[in-house]
Amino acid sequence: MIKNSVCISIKGLVQGVGFRPFIYRLAQKHQLKGIVTNRSDGVVVKVHGDENVIEKFQQDIIRYAPHAALIKNISSVLIDENSFSDFKILPSEKNDLLDTEISPDIAVCSDCLNDLKTQKHRINYPFINCTNCGPRFSIIKGIPYDRVKTTMDTFEMCTDCHFEYHNVDDRRFHAQPVACNFCGPKYQYQKHQIDESDFTQIIKQIASQLKNGDVLAIKGLGGYHLICDAQNQQSVKRIRKIKEREAKPFAVMFRNIHAVEQFCLLNANEQKELESWRRPIVILDEKKQLCHSVNQGIKSLGVILPYLPLHYLLFEYLEIPAIVFTSANRSEEPLIANDALANDQFYRLTDGLLSHNREIYNPLDDSVVKLNRNSLSVIRRSRGYVPTPVELNRRVDSILATGAEQKNTFCLGKEYNAILSQHIGDLKNYETYQFYIDTIEKFFDLFHFNPQFIVCDMHPAYLTTKFANEFVHLYLKDDRSRIIQVQHHHAHIASCLAEHQIEQNVIGVSFDGTGYGTDGKIWGGEFLICDTKSFQRFAHFDYIKMPGGDHAAKEPWRMALAYLEKYFGHQGNWTDLRCFKNVNQQSISLLRNMLQNNVNSPLTSSAGRLFDAVACILNLCTENSFDAEAPMRLESIIDKSVTESYPYQVLDKTIKFDCTLEAIISDIDKIPVTIISAKFHNTIINSIIDLSEMIRKETGINKVVLSGGVFQNGYLLGKSMEQLKSNKFNVYTNEQVPANDGGIAIGQLIVASNNI
Repeated sequence: MIKNSVCISIKGLVQGVGFRPFIYRLAQKHQLKGIVTNRSDGVVVKVHGDENVIEKFQQDIIRYAPHAALIKNISSVLIDENSFSDFKILPSEKNDLLDTEISPDIAVCSDCLNDLKTQKHRINYPFINCTNCGPRFSIIKGIPYDRVKTTMDTFEMCTDCHFEYHNVDDRRFHAQPVACNFCGPKYQYQKHQIDESDFTQIIKQIASQLKNGDVLAIKGLGGYHLICDAQNQQSVKRIRKIKEREAKPFAVMFRNIHAVEQFCLLNANEQKELESWRRPIVILDEKKQLCHSVNQGIKSLGVILPYLPLHYLLFEYLEIPAIVFTSANRSEEPLIANDALANDQFYRLTDGLLSHNREIYNPLDDSVVKLNRNSLSVIRRSRGYVPTPVELNRRVDSILATGAEQKNTFCLGKEYNAILSQHIGDLKNYETYQFYIDTIEKFFDLFHFNPQFIVCDMHPAYLTTKFANEFVHLYLKDDRSRIIQVQHHHAHIASCLAEHQIEQNVIGVSFDGTGYGTDGKIWGGEFLICDTKSFQRFAHFDYIKMPGGDHAAKEPWRMALAYLEKYFGHQGNWTDLRCFKNVNQQSISLLRNMLQNNVNSPLTSSAGRLFDAVACILNLCTENSFDAEAPMRLESIIDKSVTESYPYQVLDKTIKFDCTLEAIISDIDKIPVTIISAKFHNTIINSIIDLSEMIRKETGINKVVLSGGVFQNGYLLGKSMEQLKSNKFNVYTNEQVPANDGGIAIGQLIVASNNI
């Protein structure tokens, strides 16, 4: 029997997921002696024993790792050390290398839910957690991940928790946020006199109020939420008024999967995602309506299951199937995580305010995902995903990517990893921009990041572009060579190339609402030939005037008028269409003059604006009350049995839709809008297939990448992928990061790394 001593290095998501206790118990099982410790570059294990046993031990590390762990690299070397008397967990070490991944927050596990009813010191304790679940990123202030570097540092463990923390046979062995009713954080409830030492009384009060139609603000893991009975029309309308959110659908938390099945169509993959430890909001097709005000007629629901002990405790006393569960913030403002701000904004507007005394150091929204033919699309990447990095196939060290101006995230480059921030939002809002700056500073500290290059969008007026210029001036000695600008739609395609680790040229189909083009015009319906370094624009949607500039994105009737005036202005008065009846006639006349005299009417090739125009022409939406409302309503009515389409033209590599719109208008009084919507979507899909074939014929390129916010349209994405594959194309789309502007930063990062 040969005895060896081996040092095993494990890199990846291995901190904050119960990895050291797991290694300890595994070593005990294999009767190995040695040590395990956290370092800033991962977990290091040293063991002494029979070489065959050590080999099985290493195999079991991979086979039985904690469910939230992600091992990216494991290596071992022989060492000359055999003085171990037993197996120990050593205190965390510091190291100049900073490869370690920080765990995202993890939904409460079934074992803790059982403890919630059986452990005397944790009966109904709303902050229960263990090494397998609980807060992570939301409370962390520094690495290595230890209690003193979290917002739990102000709570001293009681005797029982201290014993569990040091007991190797306990599930809370080295669980940093461990706490109980006697020593941990506590909830406080305002507006009602309740014995706050008994959390059950608080929960009963909240349940009673929800039953009676009240609206409440509650502090959770990443911030505050507004909640009410999802079947109470008046209560939901109150939340809309509080948030100043007229029509955008609300997320809904169902009590369990059986309740979800009553109201939504659900397949096995969607159920798996709903029940995963990440617990995102999953977009599902509606089967039965909760109440009209929840989604305002859009036939889908953003569904989430309980992920905190608080949520499970609440549903114990609720008979209703679901509650509205939406971030507590006004429209376009960031999620509120600060207690004083929550009290200032929501104390008078709600019927109750539930807060707690554990600081949320890193605020973050709930993540949103959608499954398209069982392929996962991340729409908003935040809680449960952040800050897990995206692994790349090239070094991106010391590059800061500032992201887009809407749906913003930023990105740090660390060796071969892209560390994407949580969802930030629309930076035109002052509070959101401050949140952006604050979060960048926190990421710099947390990841010991010292940027040497900064990459931004080409748009000169974007706040991210201005931020990049100011940063170079203040911190990089005004060295303009440290700034790299990346075209918006190239960044969309590059984001997908980055996550799929593709280096060669592809056909890039980038459809979105807006992006600054190299010709100074507004792009958005683009066919590119590109890799992660450069791009060539092959073809694009027809340029159309945007009367009023950004106002045209908020008022689809403007784009409808612009399309009709360009294509048919000389043939008649198109304002007789039903969609224009509720539009002020003076405004229509003014807009026509603007178009004819080219006043404040920049040109756009945007696919998003085309979808706006068609939704308006079909009288589905004349004004967007939230971003992309018109295309969402257009998608929601599609008759999926329809295979027909409309004609369109390609002239000098410009895709024109004059005959498309003419046919649509001809159909309005002849066939249902559900069929017209399907035929229009099929037309856009045909253009994708035809242009991809044209590019392949000219270049031989067989890979197609679909990216940009328009591809959040599940019908468009799914059908396009299906037909491209049937035409022998290799097709890729975003999976780990959003196809919308929330994924732009990673595209900027990879392009910059190729141009430094």
